[in-house]
Amino acid sequence: MSSFSNPHYMYLFEMTNGKQKLGYGQSPEDALEILRTRLSDAEMAAIMPDRYLKINQREPEIHPQPGITS
Repeated sequence: MSSFSNPHYMYLFEMTNGKQKLGYGQSPEDALEILRTRLSDAEMAAIMPDRYLKINQREPEIHPQPGITS
């Protein structure tokens, strides 16, 4: 199955150090798994998996998710 037939999004995760980390995948969980393949354990531990913004690739407008205040 082609990845073009499944929607992918960018997820901007908040980190405990105040920075943000950009991930890519079909879901926030998928994006975190992809990030896990390239980040250290310490970097992964700093990511808050329930605090993210979903960004549509075709319409790069940030869509706030529950739990995140702007």
